[in-house]
Amino acid sequence: MTTTTAAVVASGGAPFTLVDVELDEPRPDEAIVRIVAAGLCHTDLGVASGGLPFPLPGVLGHEGAGIVERVGSSVTSVVPGDHVILSFTSCGRCGNCHDGHPAYCASWLPLNLIGGVRTDGSHTITRGGVPVGAHFFGQSSFSRHALVDERSMVKIAPDVPLESVAPLGCGIQTGVGAVWNVLQPRPGANIVVLGAGAVGLSAVMAAALSPATTIVAVDRVAERLELARELGATHVIDADDTDVASAVGEITGAAGADGVVETTGSLSVLRTGADVLAPRGTLVIVGAPPFGSEVALDVNAMLPGRKVIGLTLGDGETQTVIPALVALVRSGRLPVDRLITRYPFEDIGQAAQDMASGKTIKPVLTF
Repeated sequence: MTTTTAAVVASGGAPFTLVDVELDEPRPDEAIVRIVAAGLCHTDLGVASGGLPFPLPGVLGHEGAGIVERVGSSVTSVVPGDHVILSFTSCGRCGNCHDGHPAYCASWLPLNLIGGVRTDGSHTITRGGVPVGAHFFGQSSFSRHALVDERSMVKIAPDVPLESVAPLGCGIQTGVGAVWNVLQPRPGANIVVLGAGAVGLSAVMAAALSPATTIVAVDRVAERLELARELGATHVIDADDTDVASAVGEITGAAGADGVVETTGSLSVLRTGADVLAPRGTLVIVGAPPFGSEVALDVNAMLPGRKVIGLTLGDGETQTVIPALVALVRSGRLPVDRLITRYPFEDIGQAAQDMASGKTIKPVLTF
């Protein structure tokens, strides 16, 4: 058993509190990873607030990066000393996993988001001998050490700064995947990104690496819109003082958007995204409103081939897409560091506050 320090959320709305916890011994398909950096994501804040049915008290964190210290008897993809990025886990056995779509694993929700335990009901973390919710995205990386599923680990080169690539495990691959894996822009396409947070700006960067020639970023914060321009947006719309639908119509010559990425979780923004689609255009839903939320659509307007599709984690196969993203980060073609603000692990509360207020786009905790 490994004793380490983790950020525990005692109950919905409670702060992150650093306490000593115990990690269970690794099973054959698990490893102990010393965490070097971990991104903070809005999903972490949503669970910490009590907005999702994850068992609390618990340890969150799902954008970890670190160094493997111990491996289970059947782990073959990494050895002690390897540097790894941590992402979501999956069963590896269902039809979607076999088809290369592990983000749509038949067991995705209990394995990653709401279970808090292994599939057999056993706990990975205890505090003073009392189990706490963990196994979050197969990692629970808000901890100096994490007990990690093998399927959550992606090996990378040891000379890559882990603080610069930790967010690739969730937010960055989500925004990139919305463009590359779903919209797949044709030459000359126009793309609209609703929301210029970490996911939205990642979509902007991905679109800038595609054949799309018009890339529109929409937000209410002027500084984020300026950053979107620097990262590849050809046009920006300030939703505070501009009618978004009219502005998109003007930018596209009344043709509408070939692709829209909705990252805000706002139902009214989602409806606007559907309304600005061109015939045969596609709206990708990334932002997650509260469970049970519904939005009305103009059914007749959808008939000219317009599509609305939900997305989890970019619909990518992590062992393929994350190394590609690392290569793009290293070459400077995917400047993720422009989104990152670093915080010592001890300042996780301040990082969460700054993210919730919009002061910081992508906090990364350093250990």
